[in-house]
Amino acid sequence: MKGNRLALDSLLTALAPAVWGSTYLVTTELLPPERPLLASTVRALPAGLVLLGIGRVLPRGVWWWRALVLGVLNIGAFFYLLFLAAYHLPGGVAALVVAIQPMLVLLLAAALLKDRIRPPQVAACALGLLGVALLVLQPQAGVDAVGVLAGLGGAVCMASGIVLTKRWGRPAGVNVLTFTGWQLAVGGLVLAPATLLAEGLPSHITGTNLAGFAYLSVIGALVAYAVWFRGIERLPALAVSILGFASPLAATVLGYVFLGEALSLLQGAGAVAVVAAVFLAQPRRRRTGSPARTADPNADGRVTEEPTAHAS
Repeated sequence: MKGNRLALDSLLTALAPAVWGSTYLVTTELLPPERPLLASTVRALPAGLVLLGIGRVLPRGVWWWRALVLGVLNIGAFFYLLFLAAYHLPGGVAALVVAIQPMLVLLLAAALLKDRIRPPQVAACALGLLGVALLVLQPQAGVDAVGVLAGLGGAVCMASGIVLTKRWGRPAGVNVLTFTGWQLAVGGLVLAPATLLAEGLPSHITGTNLAGFAYLSVIGALVAYAVWFRGIERLPALAVSILGFASPLAATVLGYVFLGEALSLLQGAGAVAVVAAVFLAQPRRRRTGSPARTADPNADGRVTEEPTAHAS
């Protein structure tokens, strides 16, 4: 039963990066051109405010600054850098650059969570990165310095957000939707002033633009991040991070279906490598010897202990 539950948690969590894989398609086909800050703000802020309105619970004590840190890392800075990379790079190249984040998670988890680095984990990271490269790199793919730096910055933000979310847990008595709402609202509020000052608002918005924004806000943020943060609680940090490889896999499939992009044998091999990397990194059985932290909502930042899954 426990093995089945872990498999179900992994599959459900993988839905989030699979949805995020559509970001590149939606950005280039549905959103206004050259508006990464606007896209980031509209994606985060409405969904965050809706979840805050439903939950009606605000952070307390130490969770004010923790919510700010997590909101900036997981949402505000990450969204902006992701969209900036998507605007400056072909979707595949952007996905490849961001795909280094499992390696960063491996190092940060060792430093902050005291997780041991095991050879299978290193192999999973390398295999996944190779698979992403085979999936997305094409001879005609262009490389832009701004896009590459943005992608690297996004990878650092995502890796840091995963590990800190795992380290701090979630306040007792606060459900995952409210916890998600805090971060989306913080990220959106941080982005909103920058959007108005740096980009301003477009002179007109089309129905296609509205459809793109609605998809990114409701499906790409509200639903996907609730699933994602639930997965971080239930799975090891690296296992969640490796599931992020579903994003470029989904981007490749969507490009084939909607943009008429051809799929080569190398891309097929890349898809197999990505799936193998995800399988290699997932936990096989549940142990109770190494508890995960679930944060107490009190201001002193005390934590209670709760068992979770660890990679074997």
